[in-house]
Amino acid sequence: MKNRWIVFTALLVVWAAPLDLRAQTAASTGSKVGLINIQAAIANTEEGKKALSDLQAKYQPRQKDLQGEQAQIQSIQDQLSKQANTLSDEEQARLNRESEEKQKQLKRDMEDAQADFSHDRDEAINRIGQKMVQVINNYAEQNGFSLVIDDAQIPIYFAAKDLDITAEIVKRYDAANPVVGVAPAKPAAPAPAVPKPKQ
Repeated sequence: MKNRWIVFTALLVVWAAPLDLRAQTAASTGSKVGLINIQAAIANTEEGKKALSDLQAKYQPRQKDLQGEQAQIQSIQDQLSKQANTLSDEEQARLNRESEEKQKQLKRDMEDAQADFSHDRDEAINRIGQKMVQVINNYAEQNGFSLVIDDAQIPIYFAAKDLDITAEIVKRYDAANPVVGVAPAKPAAPAPAVPKPKQ
């Protein structure tokens, strides 16, 4: 048992040494690391805001249709509860069947609308994201960054505020990809830090 602990400790020292050496090398060479919240960056660009606004306008009629379907179901339910004593058994059975059919249809329509919205949203995010990656690459090269990390994807428990480049990337993206009919925006405030869950 004692031999196992000695071997384990030796392996731990050997394994940790390269990490420590890499950290010292990065510090001595002045490597810069940047953090970005890519989702917040995409959402805060003028193109991202316009894409979201366009999606909301596109899907508003479908949302109204779904609300109309819900109102029809509620009307049938109200009729069944208010007139339970006066409706014939056949009429109650018919209304129950109609309510069930409308509920099934509503569920299908909601799932279809959600799938279509998600598809259109993902398409917009991918389109903007591809252009944003190029902006990030150019910024990183111009400013001597060795690494840029998406802090929404990787748990980061501490980072100095000056490492967050989200606002600068949004500003550069908007400058490189102006949206027609949108006035130039004021400089964006840095994205709020999102607390990371402890693991």
